[in-house]
Order: sequence, then structure tokens, then C-alpha cells
Amino acid sequence: MEAIKFYGAEICKDCRAAHPLLQEKGIGVEYIDITASTANLRAFLALRDQEPAFDEVKAEGRIGIPAFVFPDGSVTLGVEWLQGESGCRNC
Repeated sequence: MEAIKFYGAEICKDCRAAHPLLQEKGIGVEYIDITASTANLRAFLALRDQEPAFDEVKAEGRIGIPAFVFPDGSVTLGVEWLQGESGCRNC
């Protein structure tokens, strides 16, 4: 199974909280720290600029991390989906 892409930053408390939740549920991710390189930031901004899931957070002046891109291309922001009993809803 293809891994979930996880866009985040170590300076983000929600992103840091996501790591142990993902490990607990055994969900494999490709972690992309948007502050680690210009290429990572560009990839995130390209996603953010084209994906409607970010519209609300952009309107509120927020960044939109943690952001998860599932193998089917769907995007979820935040960690709420990880806190449910069923774990990954789109894996």
C-alpha cells in the first residue's frame, strides 16, 4: 500500500502530536517537513494553492498543517481522523 503523505513542521504542536498517533495505529507515512527545504515548502504550497480542502484555513490566515494526502488523492487537515476508533478512514 502506498504511504500517506504527511505535510507538517516540527515547530507545529499538532504535527508533533500526530507522529505518535500514526505509530500507535500502524499507519505508514511519508513525512514532509515543510520547513526542511525550499523544495518541500514549494511542494506543500502547490498542493495548498490547488486543493479546496485548504480554502477555509487560508481564509482564516492559517497555514494548513498537519495535512495528510491519502493514496486516493483526498486531503485531510488536522489530526481528528486519527483520534477516532477506526483509525485511517481512507487507507
